[in-house]
Amino acid sequence: MKLKVHFGLFLIIIVQGKKTNNSFLERLTCKEQCDKMYLRKEIKEKFPRGENMEKMKKLPFNVNLDTVKILKELNKANNSIGELKGVMNLLPNPNIVLSLIAVGESKESSAIENIITTYEDIYKEMITKKPISKAAKEVNNYKRAIDIGFTELKNKGFISTNILVGIQEIIEPNKGGIRRLPGTVIKNMDTNEIVHTPPQSESEIRDLLKNLEEYLNTVDEYDPLVQLALIHFQFESIHPFYDGNGRTGRILNVLYLVLKRKINQPILYLSKFIIENKNEYYELLKDCNQDIKNISKFVSYILKGIHETSDYTISMILRVNELISITREEMKLRLNDIYSDELITHLFSYLYTKNEFFRDSLNISRPTATKYLKALEREGFLVSEKVGKEVVYKNIQLLNIFD
Repeated sequence: MKLKVHFGLFLIIIVQGKKTNNSFLERLTCKEQCDKMYLRKEIKEKFPRGENMEKMKKLPFNVNLDTVKILKELNKANNSIGELKGVMNLLPNPNIVLSLIAVGESKESSAIENIITTYEDIYKEMITKKPISKAAKEVNNYKRAIDIGFTELKNKGFISTNILVGIQEIIEPNKGGIRRLPGTVIKNMDTNEIVHTPPQSESEIRDLLKNLEEYLNTVDEYDPLVQLALIHFQFESIHPFYDGNGRTGRILNVLYLVLKRKINQPILYLSKFIIENKNEYYELLKDCNQDIKNISKFVSYILKGIHETSDYTISMILRVNELISITREEMKLRLNDIYSDELITHLFSYLYTKNEFFRDSLNISRPTATKYLKALEREGFLVSEKVGKEVVYKNIQLLNIFD
C-alpha cells in the first residue's frame, strides 16, 4: 500500500508492504525524504537555472571570432603546437616521453581539484600495486583514463558522450554517470565563489551533450584550436557529472587535438597553465556564462595556454632526451656488459622500478635482475628505497627534471 502525505509544500511518499522500484524517494525514510526534497522557492533561489531561466546556449555560438587579435594568437599557438608535433616525430622512442608527461598531467590536473600528491607516491603505488595514499590512487586513475580514452578514440575514430562517461567513471568510480539530481554548482576552489550554476535537469544535460558531440565530431566552424576553446567552455559549463568534470574535460581537450590531427599522441595538456592562471580561468567561465559575447576572451586564454604549454612541453622533451643520451653514453662506458636499448627504455619510461617489474620488462631471471639493479645503483644510475617489505629503485636524475 502506498500512502501519500502532504506536509506543507512537501510531498512525502510512504511505502508499506510490497517493495517497488518506481522512485528513489520510495526507498527513503520520511526524514530522508524531507532532507532530499526542496521547496520550489528554495530550488529557484539556490539553483537559478529553473523553469523561468533561459537555457544554456548550444553550439555553435552566434559570435564572430575571426578577429585580428584572435588570428594573431591562433598563429602563435599553431606554430608552437606544430613544432611540438615535429619534435615528437623525431624521437626514436616517443612512448618514453608520452608515459612521463601523462603522469605529469595526471598530477597537475588532479591538483586543480585539490588532490595533491608527489611523483614519488604516484610511482610507488603504480609499481608496488599497494595503496600509498588516496591522492596517489586518484592520480593513477586519471592516468588510466587518459590511456583508455586514447585507445577508444583510435578504435572508433570519434569522441562520443559514452566515451566521456567511461572516462569519468574511471576517474570517479564511486560517482559515475550523468547527473540526475539538482544541487551542482561550479566554484572557484580558492575563493569558494560560485561562478556558474550549470543545468540542473538530466534532460537538459543530455540534450546539451548531444549537441556538443555533434559539434566536436562534425563541425568545422573555425580552426580546431579555436573550437577546442569553445568545446572546453561548453563542456565545463554543462558540468554533466557529480564529480570529475574538470579532469574529464581536460582529457577531452587532448583527445580533440588528436581527433583533429593537431597532434598524433596525447602529449599536450593544459592543466599546468590552468593551475598557474586559475583565478582568471574561473572569472572567464563566469563572464562568458553571463554573456556569451565574452567568449572571445576565453578563446584568447586557451590559445595562450596552447602556445605556452607547447613551448614548455618541447623544453621538457629536449631535457629528457638529453638525459637519455648522456645516460646511454655513460652506461656504455661503465656498464657495457649489461647495456641494452631495452634497459635504457625501461629506466626512462618510469621514475621508479622494482625487481619484478624490471625482469618482466627485460625478460630476464630474478637473479640477473638483482645483479643488474645492484650494478645500476652502484654506478649511480638508480637509488634504492624500501617501501614496506619491497625494495624499489628510482631514477633520481629523471625525477629531478619533473620535480
